[in-house]
Amino acid sequence: MNAFNEAIDVTVRLLTRLQQESDHPPRASRGALEHLRLTKSRTLAAVVDSSRAADSKAERLARLREQVAVCVLCPHLAASRTQTVFGVGHLEAELMFIGEAPGAEEDREGEPFVGRAGQLLTKIIGAMGFSREEIYIANVLKCRPDTPGKTAGNRPPTPAEMATCLRYLTKQIEIIQPRVLVALGATAVEGLLAIREPMGRLRGRWHSYRETPLMITYHPSYLLRNQSNTEKRKVWEDMLLVLERLERPISEKQRNYFR
Repeated sequence: MNAFNEAIDVTVRLLTRLQQESDHPPRASRGALEHLRLTKSRTLAAVVDSSRAADSKAERLARLREQVAVCVLCPHLAASRTQTVFGVGHLEAELMFIGEAPGAEEDREGEPFVGRAGQLLTKIIGAMGFSREEIYIANVLKCRPDTPGKTAGNRPPTPAEMATCLRYLTKQIEIIQPRVLVALGATAVEGLLAIREPMGRLRGRWHSYRETPLMITYHPSYLLRNQSNTEKRKVWEDMLLVLERLERPISEKQRNYFR
């Protein structure tokens, strides 16, 4: 961008000097010179506006993170959590994955999908041609569901817990503005859409959440329990639909995974 502006400056100065000093001045009218100056001004203004927009997005997300960190709308969860698990990823992500709730490892680390299911999700993201840093990952619930009297194991969040916490996820989506959402598992779908149906009926076709295209697929933990290529292929077919919606190139190797 600096080189572009310098080129405009040099062009304007050269044309102005030739116009003033040459016996045969170039055909550069005052209007043309003014147009070049305006082009530079508009370019600079666009850069400034873009920078301000990025700052605003980061600031809005930071403020939301602070609100989540001190949330006590579910007193039992606030009392049992180690910390809230807000979300992680790129501010300009075009793809956003949504899970149901943090588990024990996520509660300890403060980041979603860091356990075995998260490692598998990272592999799926990589197979799609993205890095984990390029997309955004969040959960419907920002606190680990409490498991009184237990030190291990996780429980699904209740509909009431997810309905209470959904405001934060909705705000994250509004700020990041991804082109496509992917809901991982039936519980995440229930939290987003308030519907409970078999995954076989939900996955593999497009839904919508507040006008953002939503693809539903199995949670990575399902694939850890069901290792057959048939089940892996179902998830991968859903991801191919996502890539097509994002207009990303798909190689023959990618199309033939798990066949």
